[in-house]
Amino acid sequence: MKFKKGDYVTRKSYDNDTVFKIINIKSNIYFLKGLDVRLLADAPGKDLVKVKQVEEEENFIEKVKDELILDRSDFFYLPARILHFDGDEDYLSRCLKFYKEAGVMAIGKRVHEIDLASNLKPMLEEYKPDIVIITGHDAYYRKKGNVEDIKNYKNTENFVKAVREARKFEKSHEKLVIIAGACQSYYEELIKSGANFASSPKRVNIHALDPAIIAVTIALTERNKEVDLINLLEKTKYGKDGMGGIMGSGLMYVGYPR
Repeated sequence: MKFKKGDYVTRKSYDNDTVFKIINIKSNIYFLKGLDVRLLADAPGKDLVKVKQVEEEENFIEKVKDELILDRSDFFYLPARILHFDGDEDYLSRCLKFYKEAGVMAIGKRVHEIDLASNLKPMLEEYKPDIVIITGHDAYYRKKGNVEDIKNYKNTENFVKAVREARKFEKSHEKLVIIAGACQSYYEELIKSGANFASSPKRVNIHALDPAIIAVTIALTERNKEVDLINLLEKTKYGKDGMGGIMGSGLMYVGYPR
């Protein structure tokens, strides 16, 4: 079967577990990007199976939004502001759409992972967000060995440098919530570097919207009200295997009367 750019496919060698979009083709090697998971891959044509109809996995996202409906009869709300850095333009657009639907103000910046650390400070100074997301693409290269060696990850080191820069800008985990990482990222190192939330405790792939789901929940939870950490992680696609973090409070101001 012949495939073309833009086709949706799965890989037989991985039991067809993930839907990809073909983004490039070179010498019968197909370069793939996960439809829902933040994953880049490549495969020969003989390994691919075309998917005729793609249904995005959005049911869990609707559940998140349903849980965050606000009572607007007497009160007014000032949700936290989000600044989202993403190495992938498609996933960034998808997250920005989600923020808009949730009624949260968010600024999105497409920045390559290697350039994150050098771009963070001026943008933090300009936009003064309450929540910053640092994400894109990552991978743990199992063939290289030790899971605790940051050199064995595609972009975790870039994410760590960016988190450290953000923490230099604001030391308090309560004043600036940092959500960092992508598929299979070195979770422990990101948390130690200053992230409030990070991926991936079990080095699994994460959904494109997982960081945004955490951000929106915090942005729409009242200040001084503790966020239920376990319940929050369960809202993400793969739960505590994909995302983890530290306990904290919401960042939304509530006023009266409306």
